[in-house]
Amino acid sequence: MANSAWSDKVLQLLRRMNNFYLAGSCRANCFRFEIDGAQVGWIPPRVAPLLTQYPDVFTPPHGGAVSLVHSLDSYETRSEAVDAVLQTVRQEDSLTCLKGWRDEKYSVMPKFSDPPVMWMERAATSLFGVKRYGVHINGYTVSDSGEVNMWLARRSRTKQTYPGLLDNLAAGGLAAGVGIQHTLVKECQEEACIPAAIAEKARPVSTVSYTYEEEEGVFAESQFVFDLKLPPEFKPRIGDGEVQDFYLLPIDKVKELLATDDFKPNCAMVVLDFLIRHSFIEPDTELYYQEFVEGLHQTL
Repeated sequence: MANSAWSDKVLQLLRRMNNFYLAGSCRANCFRFEIDGAQVGWIPPRVAPLLTQYPDVFTPPHGGAVSLVHSLDSYETRSEAVDAVLQTVRQEDSLTCLKGWRDEKYSVMPKFSDPPVMWMERAATSLFGVKRYGVHINGYTVSDSGEVNMWLARRSRTKQTYPGLLDNLAAGGLAAGVGIQHTLVKECQEEACIPAAIAEKARPVSTVSYTYEEEEGVFAESQFVFDLKLPPEFKPRIGDGEVQDFYLLPIDKVKELLATDDFKPNCAMVVLDFLIRHSFIEPDTELYYQEFVEGLHQTL
């Protein structure tokens, strides 16, 4: 693929993953989701009318915002009340995203550094546009001659989302009450059978943040990115079945794959960040260098 065609494809990926900020998105018509006066998400216009059917939990839209009622004034009461609503709506089968119910609790807070104000079922977060966080690990090797190769995983074809596509060596969402380092070690062990003693050598290097809208709602996500330099002789193995295969590929091949439809989109962004940080993409030779950097680090 010619350089210009590759660059155009990658730029399209970044625009797709940040389409919530583009003209024509639903953002102008979304309602702010507020808890105790602080915005924690964006509620799409088609979702707000459903919530007004539960006046004991949600206030009617006012001043461009939907809030939880003031009587829900603690982490526990908010979480339980919203979950009860979602469990009811789930039975009605009207919202596609709730068909993928996971029984996974995600923390809800204005910023990552703020104390959580409630938890919410992972599958429902896009209905409220609340920020979701995860951990992604770039696994790579360096030969004696300095050649860099990267380990990629291919997702199981039975995965609920993006089945069969290329992924980072290991990755996982950040569940409520679970730390970043713990999640990193757990995902490395479960998905790639990487011993804790090796996984703990991964180094935090970046975050990749983006917000996009799809039919299922608004996805505001930030991934904590780690680089893990692996011994040349180490080979990841399939663990919990979420991955069907692992590949060790030259960086040029990895870069080529970024511009195809074979990559899970946010994982392609994590790899793109790796390529930029390790100077495999440079501003003198990449016309869209600044656009790439900006597209990887949007403010949620």
